[in-house]
Amino acid sequence: MEKIIITGGSGTVGSNFIENNRGKYKIFSYSRNEKAQVALKRLFPEVNIVLGAIEDKINFENIVRKINPGIIIHTAAIKHVDSAEKQPLEMVKTNIIGSKNVIDTSLKLDIPITIGISTDKACDPKNMYGYSKHIMEKMFLEANNENNIFCCTRFGNVIGSNGSVIPFWLNCKKKGNSIPVTDKSMNRLMITGKESSIIIEKCISEAKKKNGGFILSKKMKNVVLFELANLISENIEFVGLRPGEELNEDLIAENELPFTLVDKDYIFINRNVNKDLNTRLKKPISSKNSPKMNKIELLKLIEEVKTSFIKTTIY
Repeated sequence: MEKIIITGGSGTVGSNFIENNRGKYKIFSYSRNEKAQVALKRLFPEVNIVLGAIEDKINFENIVRKINPGIIIHTAAIKHVDSAEKQPLEMVKTNIIGSKNVIDTSLKLDIPITIGISTDKACDPKNMYGYSKHIMEKMFLEANNENNIFCCTRFGNVIGSNGSVIPFWLNCKKKGNSIPVTDKSMNRLMITGKESSIIIEKCISEAKKKNGGFILSKKMKNVVLFELANLISENIEFVGLRPGEELNEDLIAENELPFTLVDKDYIFINRNVNKDLNTRLKKPISSKNSPKMNKIELLKLIEEVKTSFIKTTIY
């Protein structure tokens, strides 16, 4: 059975990939969060947990050497916009230096496939977190070579992730508090944890064809956060933008269009210009111009998060 190391594997993206692929691979979750790692092990006993920080290059390299995986999925990061704005030095250590440690280790130990998990905030970045992920994307694409495939995924907000709005708002309602909403017009591109796993699986599939040096994205719908909040509670308080926060977010920018290749709902952003105009993306994708989720779809998102709450708290 092929071995995979997932950095930050006990986080939302990693745990969803594990849930959907635990019978297909022998999976190792590498994370410094002991509590989350133990909880992951209780949910998925077959998963191997390894404690360690991505900033510790020596330890990470030793772990990778012992396990000798065929694939590394790099999800570990400081992900919250306000945290990155307040503590950029810590963000750089994790998101940039930590990503470089993954690249250096993969190259040194000749790992066949390494996948970086990026975000829509890396597209035409406006905040520190976005800049760090933009740099990570560039580093991964530069590292790609014939023997060591490097590629990235880029998607929007994963519902139910740590610190994300739906579980936060559900907790606010449970405590009898008002729900804080930034602005009535704020939009976000959102996907489920399972959808994030499917995108990563597609990325692995393409990488196994020796096709690397790309960023893989997918068409997705936008959520008007005020409408989402209203389905949880009518007790809403508008609080304004936090540092680094935006009303809308881009997924694929205007200057990336010449490098795109459309494959049904998937979009590849390659290092080289796509000369076939017919297979390029025709216009940028953002939360402003993407199809909007309807009420039924929004209610499904809320119910999915409620279900995941039960799953992650039963232990």
